[in-house]
Amino acid sequence: MRWWSVANLVSNTGTWMQLTVQNLLVLQITGSAAATGLSMSVQAAPGLLMGLAGGAFVDRWPRKLTAAVSQALLGVVAFVTAALVVTHHLDLPVLMALAAVTGLIATVDGPACALLGNDLVRTEDVPSAIGVGSLVHNAGRLAGAALAGATVGFLGTAAAYAANGLSFLFVAAVIPFLRPVRRPDAERGARAERTAGTSGTSREDQDQNMSARQGLRFFLRRPRLVALAGVTAISAVFGRNYGLTLAVLVTGPLAGGAGAFGTVSTVLAAGGIVGAVLGARLRKPSVRLVGLLAAAGALLQIAAGLSPSLAVLLVLVLPMAVVESVSDTAGTTVLQTDPPAHLRGRVLGVWNTIRTLWGLAGPPALGLLMELAGARGALVVGGILIAAAVGAGHLLRGRTPAVPVTLGTGDAAAAGRPELTTAA
Repeated sequence: MRWWSVANLVSNTGTWMQLTVQNLLVLQITGSAAATGLSMSVQAAPGLLMGLAGGAFVDRWPRKLTAAVSQALLGVVAFVTAALVVTHHLDLPVLMALAAVTGLIATVDGPACALLGNDLVRTEDVPSAIGVGSLVHNAGRLAGAALAGATVGFLGTAAAYAANGLSFLFVAAVIPFLRPVRRPDAERGARAERTAGTSGTSREDQDQNMSARQGLRFFLRRPRLVALAGVTAISAVFGRNYGLTLAVLVTGPLAGGAGAFGTVSTVLAAGGIVGAVLGARLRKPSVRLVGLLAAAGALLQIAAGLSPSLAVLLVLVLPMAVVESVSDTAGTTVLQTDPPAHLRGRVLGVWNTIRTLWGLAGPPALGLLMELAGARGALVVGGILIAAAVGAGHLLRGRTPAVPVTLGTGDAAAAGRPELTTAA
């Protein structure tokens, strides 16, 4: 797990470095902020179209092999981009195509690497492993953004892409030496699923039994996962685009400059690291905890929108980031531990699809709200919407009697049990 964390830190640093440089490169080529946003959407689009298939692929193939191959392919894309920059053959259409290829590979790489990290620890330590992953992500984001400017300034744009390619190859080289913890229940579940798919069925039926549909069916039949998606979606759209809302608030009503927003961004990153450390101490997080944290973050967001000065905003930003990070860790833990082990890749594929959907729809919706209500109004109205949605969900849950949800015989066999009934 230590080796895996080091490898992920290196990879995350390279990824954030490349993402920063890619945005600068698009601006350099086109001079258009809209084109920069388009490149980010093109890279995210495969997650919407192929997320389910990517999750099914992760469940079908050995996880270590899948993660190693996907990391190596991402490295190849980075090296190709670096070569095109050096030879002056990189234009906007080629860059968009490479971004789409990167996004396509990421539909497999994301769930494979996330679940591989969980495989390296005992079941009771999975929340801590996810917390460590969140800590590594935030540290890599800080380091990558800082190194991007230095690398481009001293070595050029191609060097940043090449460094990211090396970071992917480092991860691919570490993976063969990792030793996952054996989990007999997961092995029995996967074996039962294969048996259910091969007993008296055609090859086409077997493939369907192992298909993405089973992950989607499981997700929709788990009210807690649907509730988690709802809370996370409304929080992501109206509460977590701080790079947009706080930037406008700081440079507009609070009359700060780029330096002031840089300070706010640093505090946000520091809060994310503190939250990741706290989140790593969670043992049995729940959807209710995620909802409570989302409501707390919404109240802090409302207060931030009403901040009379930059100093007051800085005081509020730190707990906002801490709450967001702990909530993310808790939600990720629920998402990655609630499904049976042999279905987790497909469930993550479903999650990646819907996350991409709100990721693409969120910024335009929030931008429209800011146009209508301003930066302060967007923060206040967004916080009210989040708190109201969480409160309404809590009231509905309290008034709605538990309804037993019985999974089909195929799903029950796949889970290694004769019948699985859960309370809604």
